[in-house]
Amino acid sequence: MREALAPVLRRLQADADTPTRAEQILDLKVCDPAMGSGASLVEACRQLGKAVVQAWHAHDELPDIPADEDEEIYAQRLVAQRCLYGVDRNPAAVDLAKLSLWLTTLAKDHPLTFLNHALRHGDSLVGLSRAQIEAFHWKGGGQTGTETVAILEHLRRLAELRDRIRNAGEDTPDRELHDLWDEAQHEAGQVTLLGDLALSAFFEGKTNKAREANRKRLAGALELGEAESHRRGFEGLRRSDPPLAPFHWQIEFPEVFDRQNPGFDAIVGNPPFAGKNTVRAANVDGYPEWLKEMHAESHGNADLVAHFFRRAFNLLREGGTFGLIATNTIAQGNTRNTGLRWICEHGGEIYRAARRYKWPGQAAVVVSVLHVHRGCWDGERLWDGKSVPTITAFLFHRGGHRDPARLKANAKKSFQGSIVLGMGFTFDDTDKKGVATPLAEMRRLIEEDPRNQEVIFPYIGGEEVNTSPTHAHHRYVINFHDWPLRREDNGESWEDAEEGERKEWRRQGIVPLDYPDPVAADWPELLAIIERRVKGTRGSHSTASWWHFERLRSELYAEIAGRRHVLANSQSARTWLSRLSLRMAYTHTRRTYTPWG
Repeated sequence: MREALAPVLRRLQADADTPTRAEQILDLKVCDPAMGSGASLVEACRQLGKAVVQAWHAHDELPDIPADEDEEIYAQRLVAQRCLYGVDRNPAAVDLAKLSLWLTTLAKDHPLTFLNHALRHGDSLVGLSRAQIEAFHWKGGGQTGTETVAILEHLRRLAELRDRIRNAGEDTPDRELHDLWDEAQHEAGQVTLLGDLALSAFFEGKTNKAREANRKRLAGALELGEAESHRRGFEGLRRSDPPLAPFHWQIEFPEVFDRQNPGFDAIVGNPPFAGKNTVRAANVDGYPEWLKEMHAESHGNADLVAHFFRRAFNLLREGGTFGLIATNTIAQGNTRNTGLRWICEHGGEIYRAARRYKWPGQAAVVVSVLHVHRGCWDGERLWDGKSVPTITAFLFHRGGHRDPARLKANAKKSFQGSIVLGMGFTFDDTDKKGVATPLAEMRRLIEEDPRNQEVIFPYIGGEEVNTSPTHAHHRYVINFHDWPLRREDNGESWEDAEEGERKEWRRQGIVPLDYPDPVAADWPELLAIIERRVKGTRGSHSTASWWHFERLRSELYAEIAGRRHVLANSQSARTWLSRLSLRMAYTHTRRTYTPWG
């Protein structure tokens, strides 16, 4: 927090010949776009409050503070009311963040600080700019029409109301503040409805063509003055599970974006991280596609945290900073290319990076803490506490931001392991959730029918590679490869069929009786385990048949066939390469390399 705010406070000092005045500090805008319980905002409140008090004393401008109130608490109340902003898609988190700031700024016999205008519910990653709303298109551009005049009037009135709320004195009745806020919400709602409807056109379409058709249909309704008639339909999306809760930043916080050099002075926080499958499962249909639409040059495999980094950077004003927490994936692969690489190539400079910071407390978590400046940075750059000339998107002190050129000679040498997506495939006595089958049952099945051993493989992942000197495995997994489900008399012959028919039968999983290769039903007891423990448990994002791994990585197993061993290391730890035998199933948490020669 301190390192995110320090450059902003130094800039205020550099712009003046005298010490920074309190009003300059109280004009700062600091935001947490995924505020959770408000911990980052509480710390920002304390630090800015101290700076305000110092400024008062430096200029001998101490205001009339009630006799029963501490000057630092009084300063923090002003900071909370005028400087702090937060957004979270969880309504309960918004209430919790308000409570956190109330407790921080609490003064006996004084009203609680009004925060409804600053701590808001919504999805930080879903929303349109003012220009996009005026164009009624998520791509922006286009022509503005009569709606623009109405938008300007609503925004003018909204800005006035919010200014009255932000500058209200302690003697302003709470009822009056709520009435002002209700009016402000009404004015904002007249504009955000247009953005919401444009977004509904996107999320209710499965293809670009369908989305554009939806948009044109709704644009026609707007021209006829029928926007309100569609409000109820969008509210259905907002109340759905999972919900769609857009947040149009430039409309909701006009005082931040309608000033010279628009944007936040600082953005802080600990944004969520989630892989692509989790993102798709936890959000409305079309959410991953929206992220790619919103952020140019982004990749569908990027972690969600990269999109929060992009959003934070885009919300900063020139000369602004962000200080965010992430896992080490922020500097790796598609996540780096989507986030830090793009930021560093579009005017952002990393001025401080702690790559492996041990999270305080008992949780065994190691994070990366990064600070980025928007615009040219002329200060010191600290890389793990060491002064360096540059910090790249790889969080390294030399080199560039882009991936090195790929060497064709190294093609088919490195692979990610299989993504099973269903622990019901496994035999594991350490499973605490009751999903895996006990090892005793596996031994019984093999003893009764030795053929079962043909499709049961040792299952080894990054944990075993990192923790066992002999890489001893304790899990096994059923692997039906890419085989069909079963044979069935469909009146057709495999031998006489065209390749197109054969491909379709394999895709459906049902093949003719004369199919010569293995099918999963050849091992009925093992298939029954998977049907009972896996079928129906995968999310809607799954694209694999229920008896198959989500991603088998056939190319890996084809490449290593006939070799004596492979080399492997964990995907998430810095370890030496380990030598493993071939007859194993390798998890996606490991990288596997085929030996050269």
